[in-house]
Amino acid sequence: MTENEISKVIFDCALKVHKSLGPGLLESAYEECLFYELKKTGLSIEKQKPLPLVYEEVKLEVGYRIDLIVENKVIIEVKAVEALNDVHLALVLTYLKLSNCKLGLLINFNVTLIKNGIRRVVNNL
Repeated sequence: MTENEISKVIFDCALKVHKSLGPGLLESAYEECLFYELKKTGLSIEKQKPLPLVYEEVKLEVGYRIDLIVENKVIIEVKAVEALNDVHLALVLTYLKLSNCKLGLLINFNVTLIKNGIRRVVNNL
């Protein structure tokens, strides 16, 4: 599957979770429910995947943790905040660069309509 095909599946799963739970819960609840919905699709998905950070001779084995990664192609960062801001986008872009993935989805579940809470972040390798 391409990144765009995967992102459509992710959107559908996020929509299902949001319709069922609505806004106002903790990020961890949305992450777990989205993970569950994505697992049901049969796609390969990892939760809280460690992402090492290498700087010159320094290597941090767990420099970061990716909320969800689907098919080792699309990174999902789950939020439940009043508003997304530039630091959230920068974090997803950092994850994309460190993992050599092309597409990231920043999903904020603390919105009335989930379509208003999803931002695509593209790494132009």
